Amino acid sequence: QGQLVESGGGSVQAGGSLRLSCTAPGISSDTCGIYWYRQAAGKSREWVSSVTTEGLLNYAPSVKGRFTISKDKAKDTVYLQMNSLKPEDTAWYSCETRGTWCPVADRRGQGTQVTVSS
Repeated sequence: QGQLVESGGGSVQAGGSLRLSCTAPGISSDTCGIYWYRQAAGKSREWVSSVTTEGLLNYAPSVKGRFTISKDKAKDTVYLQMNSLKPEDTAWYSCETRGTWCPVADRRGQGTQVTVSS
């Protein structure tokens, strides 16, 4: 119960777009900070983007200007819109929650694969 479920991954060509979703009951609460991470084959896990409990949107330099994180309260879903995808964006993407009062705090989803071909 209260597990995070990611979806939206897939295979696209460079320059394409994907929208990842992370959903769970209560995840869009302002008490939840949402963090997207990715891990490419043979590389360390990398923070990609986050929305804090204060509502601050943050992006890794490598994705800033191309990725957008957002919350949809009506659907209780957090999105990561990824535009202008590059082959180096290929990785396994997962979301995590944080926040003392977040109803689904300290959870990590199973992840979804994003593959960008040149």
